[in-house]
Amino acid sequence: MSDGAISQDEIDALLSGVALDGLNSSGHVGGSPSYKIDLPCLKQLADDLKAKLEENINKYTGSTFSVGTPVVEKTSRDKMLAKLPEVIIAINADYNEGIKGSHLYLISSDFALKLFALVNSEESTEVDDMVLSVVSEIVATHISAQILNIEQSGKVKGLAYDTPQSANESKAMVMFPADDFVLTSYPITLESNAYTLWEIIGGDVAEKIGQALGSTATEIPEPAQTSSDNSMNSMMNNSIPNNINMQQNMGNMMNMQQNMGMMPNMGMNMGGGVPNVQQLQYPNLQPSVGASEQGNIGLIMDVFMEMTVELGRTKKLIKDILGMGEGTIIELDKLAGEPVDILVNHKLIAKGEVVVIDENFGVRVTEILSPMERVNELN
Repeated sequence: MSDGAISQDEIDALLSGVALDGLNSSGHVGGSPSYKIDLPCLKQLADDLKAKLEENINKYTGSTFSVGTPVVEKTSRDKMLAKLPEVIIAINADYNEGIKGSHLYLISSDFALKLFALVNSEESTEVDDMVLSVVSEIVATHISAQILNIEQSGKVKGLAYDTPQSANESKAMVMFPADDFVLTSYPITLESNAYTLWEIIGGDVAEKIGQALGSTATEIPEPAQTSSDNSMNSMMNNSIPNNINMQQNMGNMMNMQQNMGMMPNMGMNMGGGVPNVQQLQYPNLQPSVGASEQGNIGLIMDVFMEMTVELGRTKKLIKDILGMGEGTIIELDKLAGEPVDILVNHKLIAKGEVVVIDENFGVRVTEILSPMERVNELN
């Protein structure tokens, strides 16, 4: 049994056996796809839904929340994480009919507890299933209003979404879209308390919603530069003339040294002439893993991999399988209490024990297979 830590070499060996076929998690070859997102069109949609969102929240809570002007922007996972508290409530409600793709909402725990207290007329000190249920219901009303607005355009019908599923988790565990996405921020206030409802729409979904609303966008509008971006650009622009002057001064010094006999002629000068031609040095093509290459593991951190927990297996004759019915007991090759297998992309990497989390099954990792054991499994 290992100490439970997976080294970089082990991760590399595991990934080398996974056939990704050159596709990223969104199914596109190579880098991020270039979606045609019409931000002004999506901003108009959010503005149209502002009053309805305010009405729905106040109807559920019996209070007087005020929803401010929504902000719509294109952003990425890293930029989004910087906006969020360490623990966040994520409500997943992907579109699954008519338009398909990533769609989720985020709210703070304080906001969720406030909504629950108003809806149920009782306070709660922690985010439990009852709190998450209230949040999911309010979000469902907003999505329904959004679908109604989109379908009124007449260009798409039969839109549907997955039943909202809420989870209170670390912001690092939120399943953001793999590529850049559209973020709509609804500022919401009650008396002196300020909250935010964040809506995240995957790039492919945002493109299709825009098309349904009559968008004619041909490229992704980039967000305006921030003051820090402008400062960086200014520094880079100011450094260009200095670099040119430095190169010119170095060239003048080399010519002076050649004329004074202090430096042999290298077959070239700054004013032109025959360049010094050298034989091309080919790099070593033997595989090696250096520190910088190990760091490249970060490039695939957002790639989804299938994780399976296997209780056990058995073999049956066809006649036995055909004779199965309700109540048939199937005996597996695992003993009671024996650890279950944890597989990633059908490759065994660990063992664990079955646990119950609320009303769901889970598995607690009890053993990470050693590198030698994994090699034997691959063979």
